[in-house]
Amino acid sequence: MAVANSQGLSPAALRRKRARDKAAAMTPARRRKKAENQRIGQRGDSDLHHTPSGQVRRTSIAYNRATHSRGEVG
Repeated sequence: MAVANSQGLSPAALRRKRARDKAAAMTPARRRKKAENQRIGQRGDSDLHHTPSGQVRRTSIAYNRATHSRGEVG
């Protein structure tokens, strides 16, 4: 049976993951960050990194996606 998602999740697990992802994306803090990114202007060649202090800076995509290695993500 072919699985229709890149992580190989079962249909039930995929539904739960999508619900969790949407709930996380709709929190007030995440919505503020999304609105701020739109005001600043996102680009395809870099990311806007929200630092623990609350500041935003433009960084390379590789740096911004590796926040777990710097202890910024629990």
